[in-house]
Amino acid sequence: MKVLGYLLKKEFRQIFRDKTILAMMFAMPIIQLVILPLAMNFDVKSVNLAVVDNDHSSYSRQLIAKVGASGYFKIVAAEPSFQRAITYIEREKADVVLEIPPNFESNLVREGKQRVGVSVDAINGTKAAIGGNYLMTVIADFNKDIPINTGRNRTPPAGVIDITYSNWFNPLAEYRFYIVPAILVLLLTLIGGFMSALNIVREKEVGTIEQINVTPIQKWEFILGKLIPFWVVGMIVFTLGLLVAWGIYGIWPVGSFVTLYVFAAIYLVALLGFGLLVSTYTNNQLQAMFVAFFFMMIFMLMSGLFTAVDSMPPWAKMIANLTPVTHFIKVIRTIVLKGSGFADVQMELLYLVLFAVLLNGWAIFNYRKTS
Repeated sequence: MKVLGYLLKKEFRQIFRDKTILAMMFAMPIIQLVILPLAMNFDVKSVNLAVVDNDHSSYSRQLIAKVGASGYFKIVAAEPSFQRAITYIEREKADVVLEIPPNFESNLVREGKQRVGVSVDAINGTKAAIGGNYLMTVIADFNKDIPINTGRNRTPPAGVIDITYSNWFNPLAEYRFYIVPAILVLLLTLIGGFMSALNIVREKEVGTIEQINVTPIQKWEFILGKLIPFWVVGMIVFTLGLLVAWGIYGIWPVGSFVTLYVFAAIYLVALLGFGLLVSTYTNNQLQAMFVAFFFMMIFMLMSGLFTAVDSMPPWAKMIANLTPVTHFIKVIRTIVLKGSGFADVQMELLYLVLFAVLLNGWAIFNYRKTS
């Protein structure tokens, strides 16, 4: 243990001596946590709309006014023909074209039905789907308020089911509540994966690894000496991230802090083991960065950070479940937003412990110490 103490003292001195590493480990994650949730926002609140009104009746004007007053659409053009309106989509100045046909009002009053044309720019699939659904909802709401087909000889309208719903755990359905916990996991992943991956490789580049190799230091002591300082830094960054999420976004964990920190501690051990494993296979920092970046991209894109794992094809689900990031993102969302207890996420803890043992054991085994 005395040898391990000397190694830890050396590592902490080395970390705090390099101001660039300090900035990367503390300042950059906090700045990213402040900026990224603002940019990674899938809430569509401004859909540009071009309108073609071929009827110019009171009903068509009411429909256009209702769409504009919904708060989701910005009417950028009112054109006399569909051919002219579609050019706004071609020039990326509009996302949706609403075409109201001739005799719109008379057909509604006489026949009780009338079709309208909706053309959506589907290059941005997410915005197209959400914008189109918004417009359909507004039109359906407008349709309910039209007083047609209500004469004495008309058949009484069929019963209507009135649906009332509420969003559990995120009452206002704000995307930041979904993305901020996941970005907090992303920051820990970058610290655990990148910083530790560059650590042993840096010893190789400056030549100090040869001096360490001829000492009676055991392999497990050397790996622990590299792992513990970054684990401490990661836990500090995690705490700062929780404070930033609370101070800026108003997100405070509903569940147990003890459970949250237990998972964060084990997750960091697993990711640090991965970074140390990468460093044992590479000979310089450039190689380590490319290898770590390759795996980090897979971890992030297949972890449920952006899209739900359940919507992935079976082969992608299997890969996603083989990464520790997927399990920790699931845990932190359920604890922070839902208030889940340990019994609800105990299986995820088992996964993270297995990852931590496997990756660190592999790193210790693969570290070649020559004496």
